[in-house]
Amino acid sequence: MNYNQTLKTALQSSWIILKLVVPIYILADILYYYNTLSYISFIVEPFTSMLGLPAQTSLAIISGIFLNLYAAVAFAAPLDLTPAQWSILAIFLGVCHSLVVESVIMKKLGISNIYSYGLRFLGGFSIAFLATFIPDSYFSASLSNTTFTKTTYDSLSSLLIGSSSSAIILSIKIIALIVTLIFIMDFIKSREFIKQSGKNVSKGFSLLVGIFLGITYGAGILIQEAKNGTISKDDLFFIGTFLMICHAIIEDTLLFVIFGADFTMVIVVRTIAAIVVSYTFLAIYKKFI
Repeated sequence: MNYNQTLKTALQSSWIILKLVVPIYILADILYYYNTLSYISFIVEPFTSMLGLPAQTSLAIISGIFLNLYAAVAFAAPLDLTPAQWSILAIFLGVCHSLVVESVIMKKLGISNIYSYGLRFLGGFSIAFLATFIPDSYFSASLSNTTFTKTTYDSLSSLLIGSSSSAIILSIKIIALIVTLIFIMDFIKSREFIKQSGKNVSKGFSLLVGIFLGITYGAGILIQEAKNGTISKDDLFFIGTFLMICHAIIEDTLLFVIFGADFTMVIVVRTIAAIVVSYTFLAIYKKFI
């Protein structure tokens, strides 16, 4: 195992991710500060009724799609949703959130923006719609309701300072985690029994990381290998498709659970959907691409 090369690869991958995440992170806070997305929330209002959600959740949905889950929850928190409604919202936004930054990251793996946007919006909506047929009695609040408040700022300058500070903290976390994960992956790949077996550790490891930690980290450890062509296009397509449906499954779900979503139901629905969708789409991909 070449430690210098591994460190270089890890830092290169981290830098690619940071160039995408940090500017959009700050931009998201600016959009939230000026309440910009309220002017286009009417676009998703027709979908809310189909999901059995009140029309007021449209702003939460549009904020989640273009910004992040914290903004979405901040708008949904006062709406007094039922456990079933919170769970359906969690399923949809768990799949379809932060589209801009995460689709750009997927693009680095060779997955087109059209496919990313289409799969996550239509897939998220379809999965959430199917979940509406599950009887409400199957959903129960996992935790007691609590109060959630997003950080607010009294001026644009204080927002930029606070947002930049948060972005720096996020950057440190990204660098530390990606470096650690790539070291672990390279260590595993350097073991003799792995070399002899000929298995592609990158595929399983990145998939596991993405499921529990998110697209940013799961894709981050594969970017260099994707550029070098050391992982097949089929594997990249499968990993990308699976992770767009099922990523950061614990952290993202818990954010909704504290308001009444059913932890088990959300995870089960997203996991089953990811398995079905990724294998189905991979078969289609192999046949026509």
